[in-house]
Amino acid sequence: MEKLSIIKIGGNIIEDETALNAFLKLFSNLEGKKILVHGGGRRATIVASKLGIESQMVNGRRITDAETLEVITMVYGGLVNKNIVAKLQALDIDAIGLTGADINSIQSVKRPVKEVDFGFVGDVENVAHQSIDKLIQADFTPVFCAITHDGNGQLLNTNADTITSQVAIGMSKLYETSIYYCFEFNGVLENINDKNSVVKHIDTNIYKDLLAKGIIVDGMLPKLENCFNALQNGVTAINMGNTEMLTQENDNFTKITL
Repeated sequence: MEKLSIIKIGGNIIEDETALNAFLKLFSNLEGKKILVHGGGRRATIVASKLGIESQMVNGRRITDAETLEVITMVYGGLVNKNIVAKLQALDIDAIGLTGADINSIQSVKRPVKEVDFGFVGDVENVAHQSIDKLIQADFTPVFCAITHDGNGQLLNTNADTITSQVAIGMSKLYETSIYYCFEFNGVLENINDKNSVVKHIDTNIYKDLLAKGIIVDGMLPKLENCFNALQNGVTAINMGNTEMLTQENDNFTKITL
């Protein structure tokens, strides 16, 4: 099976021009077939406040009313996505910017209202892996922003980590698929105040142990739940750390396996 790398970057890289340029250079040098997924929440918050729209967050997740959805569509699908695509073209990567609505690539269902009404937020139901593969086979590099659709004309704000794992699960029907979650830390840390205390390998047993010790908390919980779900559904390997893990020389990151 041919290899496919799926790389996700967050707002901390997107907001820092130098970091973004350095990352895209590493991404462009990455051998083989690849897909990029990006968020852009920080930029959306800045643009929304300039427009006098207040951003509401619950448990680190954005409440997406109709006004906020307009801002997110402009920022994620326009400003951030096209900026990344243009920079990749300059590095000789023939990138194509996408939302989940493009080529019907990622369909979602609007999140049902339980304790919280998240508004126009989508939970991924279907990834059109054959359609995405047509782009890859044509030597295009897909760049997905964090927007999906419901198949009835409604765009939905969707967590970028989830898009990454769901696209990886879909593509693993055709490729040996690895995920790289790039963020500001070197990996999953044993001690949040010591940036070098990287847990280099996590499997299901080590994960239970880290949970019991209270090392994995807050935003890292859903991230890792997502990871194990992806591994149980066909993804080969998942790596977490800073962008340097995309180089051959660096082994200081967290590798997650079953």
